Amino acid sequence: MSDALVTTGRRALAPARGPDSVLPVAMDRVGYTIDGVTLLDDVSLRIRQGRLTAIMGANGAGKTLCLRLIQGLLHPTAGTLSHASGPVTPTGRRRIAIVFQRPMLLRRSVAGNLRHALKTYGVPRAERAAMLVELLDLAGLRALAQRSARVLSSGEQQRLSIVRALAADPDLLLLDEPTANLDPYATRMIETLIRQAEARGVTVVLVTHDVGQARRLADDVIFLNRGRVTEQTPAGSFFDEPQTAEAAAYLAGRLLL
Repeated sequence: MSDALVTTGRRALAPARGPDSVLPVAMDRVGYTIDGVTLLDDVSLRIRQGRLTAIMGANGAGKTLCLRLIQGLLHPTAGTLSHASGPVTPTGRRRIAIVFQRPMLLRRSVAGNLRHALKTYGVPRAERAAMLVELLDLAGLRALAQRSARVLSSGEQQRLSIVRALAADPDLLLLDEPTANLDPYATRMIETLIRQAEARGVTVVLVTHDVGQARRLADDVIFLNRGRVTEQTPAGSFFDEPQTAEAAAYLAGRLLL
């Protein structure tokens, strides 16, 4: 894969910052209730700039919901959620990009999907051709540029979705189980792409059930249990010495009732 994206677009992406940098996202006592059912309860968390944060927990714990709130697709029913540049609002989330578990691709070619994204994100026409090639190279998809996006393999579709999100030139990239149901080779390709994005200054938040993947990629781990944050810690501490019975059971492949 190419390293060209580091100099593309409207700005050169900054090097990753250290763990003491300003927080890109903060939740303070956030709750989310719908139809009388509380899905998140009193959630406070911090996403640190320049560090890859893995959000983990059993199905239904609230992981994807957290991503949707951070992106601004949904809004808390209690508490506050802020980005480093201010509160997250429906019209103020351009620098936050999200990729869902199931890629949502246009009925166009690989290149057509990227051209549409570059136009949508306001990249000047004169810059689009060069950026298109660089994004294709970053994803390892230049040879498939004219192929319909919807006939790609699952791994190729996910790589396309990620570089399409990077066309937005985001500060923050939210990934919802990007390697679910992929084989080891496709998983490795996605993880390489995530590392490349991170190395270019993009702060990544990754929802994953794959403990091995979180061990390989994460700097910090947030563990959710039934809509509450029960652990937020550096990844090494979480995997070596989980502080709650729920986290220990999860890592051991057990479920506490």
